[in-house]
Amino acid sequence: MNRKIIVTGGTGFIGGALLTRLVARGDRSVLAWIRRVDSALPVGVVPVVPSFNRVFAAGSPVESLDVVVHCAARVHVMRDTAVDPLAEFRKVNVDLTLELARGAVAAGAKRFIFLSTVKVNGESTGPGLAFKGGDTPQPMDPYAVSKLEAERELCSLADQTGLEVVIIRVPLVYGPGVRANFRSMMRWLSVGLPLPLGGLDNKRSLVALGNLVDLIDTCIDHPAAANQTLMVCDGEDLSISELLRRLAAALGRPARLLAIPNGWLAMVARLLGREDVHARLCGSLQVDMSKTQELLGWTPPVRVDDALAETARDYLNQSRS
Repeated sequence: MNRKIIVTGGTGFIGGALLTRLVARGDRSVLAWIRRVDSALPVGVVPVVPSFNRVFAAGSPVESLDVVVHCAARVHVMRDTAVDPLAEFRKVNVDLTLELARGAVAAGAKRFIFLSTVKVNGESTGPGLAFKGGDTPQPMDPYAVSKLEAERELCSLADQTGLEVVIIRVPLVYGPGVRANFRSMMRWLSVGLPLPLGGLDNKRSLVALGNLVDLIDTCIDHPAAANQTLMVCDGEDLSISELLRRLAAALGRPARLLAIPNGWLAMVARLLGREDVHARLCGSLQVDMSKTQELLGWTPPVRVDDALAETARDYLNQSRS
């Protein structure tokens, strides 16, 4: 069946990879909801540009729309300078999401896949514990609060209209083109910078871009995904120390890691006012995706070391060019 699918955030890290995957299949009509008509898109993707006051401009090719995959968002902002950060997050992550979902319903869409964040569950997990989709949410920052509010508004819309909503809560995503902290780690390792992170035994759940895209593709058609909140990860949790060692190997560089006690790292972080950085690097955050696997019969297709190798190759190629 040739389904018509529209992806938001198609010029971004996740959305771009998803569009490439969907177009390569060749059995679907793939559209990208974009803000700029000159945005670079994979060959075969049909651009859909909003008008000034409508999410779908008059005449847009969205008739008989089947599925929306909403990847676009205002993401977590370090050292946000907005006067009211939550209000800014709500404009994009809640208000625009609901406007898009209502427009999709009017265009005949049956399913809305929403990329949320594991931060809805909280910032960290205790020893031997892992976040599940049914846990009581504990968002700790404006970004996570806005994502939770969007989840709840979408579920309410689903109750009113029959739209099938699929929520995927995502941990840190890495892969070709990754930015932010993950790219910084590759840069540190590439130049041989000694890092005081060799003694950590925390556990972090990550998800390779290829695994996330595969799950999204599965959720487009799988009947059991309807109206579910799903967790996703690679299925192999790593300490930051182990991640750095394996990433260094993928880069072909030695990992110069110093085994500094975590208590010392926490003290330095407090003195520098960077407790948030310490929490992300040294704390644990694990995800239980057993429901996702059992419900959908899904297993992450990409091994961690293969994903790290692909990420490292892309970084090295970009560095050379």
